[in-house]
Amino acid sequence: MGSLVLPHLHTGWHVDQAILSEEDRLVVIRFGRLGDPACMAQDEILYKIANRVKNFCVIYLCDLDEVKDFNSMYELYDPMTIMFFFRNKHMMCDFGTGNNNKLNWVLDDKQELIDILDTIYRGAKKGRGLVVSPKDYSTRYRY
Repeated sequence: MGSLVLPHLHTGWHVDQAILSEEDRLVVIRFGRLGDPACMAQDEILYKIANRVKNFCVIYLCDLDEVKDFNSMYELYDPMTIMFFFRNKHMMCDFGTGNNNKLNWVLDDKQELIDILDTIYRGAKKGRGLVVSPKDYSTRYRY
């Protein structure tokens, strides 16, 4: 359901315009494939939180097979990737995984995702390009 309701970006120009045109809100783009199970699960979560975060965040979906312009630029090799932009600037978040550029696993907890988006937005408003995630997702302490 989520992938049907959330707005899609069909060309590289649409992706650029989505990033460039938003002045006051965080732009969240989920790159992936519509039929992928990970993407469908994440789209459902994104759809469920979209109304709660609409004041500070706008969410878009982009199909990797349809829009190939950014695959090598942003290293979009995972089945599902979420990237964050604010005022035409790529926002990075330290999740404790070593990759600060993007979120490339499915977050199935709505509140966790809202907390991450809120943290990135607050950091972006202060002029920071890198923020620290409210939760450490490193796997070194899991046994």
